[in-house]
Amino acid sequence: MASTLICGEVQSRVSSVLNRDVKQFGKKFMFDSNEETCWNSDQGECQWVMLEFPLSVKVSELKVQFQGGFSAKTCRLEGCPKEGDLTEISQFYPEDNNSLQSFPIQGAPAVDKVKIMFENSADFFGRIIVYSLDVLGEKAS
Repeated sequence: MASTLICGEVQSRVSSVLNRDVKQFGKKFMFDSNEETCWNSDQGECQWVMLEFPLSVKVSELKVQFQGGFSAKTCRLEGCPKEGDLTEISQFYPEDNNSLQSFPIQGAPAVDKVKIMFENSADFFGRIIVYSLDVLGEKAS
């Protein structure tokens, strides 16, 4: 049974934060279960979130909630083992709305890191706003 892979030991990085204001728009707000806080990227062509897990995992589903008007039209999930190069696992295509959206990931390999690339932002300046991000799956055996 798939469960959330996000825990205190997961390290996260993001491409940018709006005006470098991490107190108001930092990455931690994607994982705080508060629907009034969010990660807000700065402008730019391709924004991303990188997660590094303490153990190897197999991702089976992504759940993401954007702010309508600031979503990505195309997303790419990449992953790799601890010392490997990132390779594409899956592509998915969110709708431009405020709903929590779920994307099943088929046949993902065991990875220690994942990178979610937010491409083709609905925003003219390329900003992405994420209220909630969850990665579901299981520990690789």
